[in-house]
Amino acid sequence: MTQRDQLARLGQVSQLILDLRLSELHTAARARQDSLDRLAGLAAEPADGLSPIAAARAELHYQRWAEARRAEINLTLARQTADWLGAQAAARRAFGQAQALRGLAQKG
Repeated sequence: MTQRDQLARLGQVSQLILDLRLSELHTAARARQDSLDRLAGLAAEPADGLSPIAAARAELHYQRWAEARRAEINLTLARQTADWLGAQAAARRAFGQAQALRGLAQKG
């Protein structure tokens, strides 16, 4: 196998790795965005048709429930953000490797 053939095969492998890393990045970004959307969805909407006292009690109960959900989502979001940042770094590294191999193949 010539050096040109080896570089071509390495280029194919590096492209597969890049595709995998980009897929992982997309998956991590989508999971993180889902959590951000869930957090945004916890915003309270005013209760219509209730007496002021009943509306205040409903609001208080909802806020207590929503704070517990926010705490759970924030823990998940922290992990997902770390995964997302790691996936970004891996994708950048894979892109750089693929570009370097393309450059070598073009010179060879």
